[in-house]
Amino acid sequence: MSDIMETIAANDSLKTLAKVIEAAGFAERLKAAGPFTFFAPNEEAFSKRNMDELLKDIDKLKTKLEYHLVSGINLQATLDARNIFTLITECGKSLSVYLDENEIMIDNAHIVQGDIECSNGVIHIVDNVFVPAHSGWYETTA
Repeated sequence: MSDIMETIAANDSLKTLAKVIEAAGFAERLKAAGPFTFFAPNEEAFSKRNMDELLKDIDKLKTKLEYHLVSGINLQATLDARNIFTLITECGKSLSVYLDENEIMIDNAHIVQGDIECSNGVIHIVDNVFVPAHSGWYETTA
């Protein structure tokens, strides 16, 4: 079984993600033992972003990639079975998980394809790039 990075590199709908991971020097992190859950933005997700801006600051890019990575395995059925809750990402910020019209939402993204098993975790392909600066953007706090 392939690791998360090998699985991303072999998936045609994740070609831009693979390039971004390589540019950020993040590939080794996705080859580590894990287990991890990685929310992988697809081609549609990257078409909504300014790639020149995204690739301009490698440190910020690494943080954005860490915002898509969670320790432990979170299968789609587990995400679906709960109501609103959060997952703590590798950059220390939280991703909100909730149901929107019976569809799982992870922050601002839908899961397009879930539960892609890898030797070091699981991948869920999502239709948006998460932005750490907007963590919890739809929640209100007292």
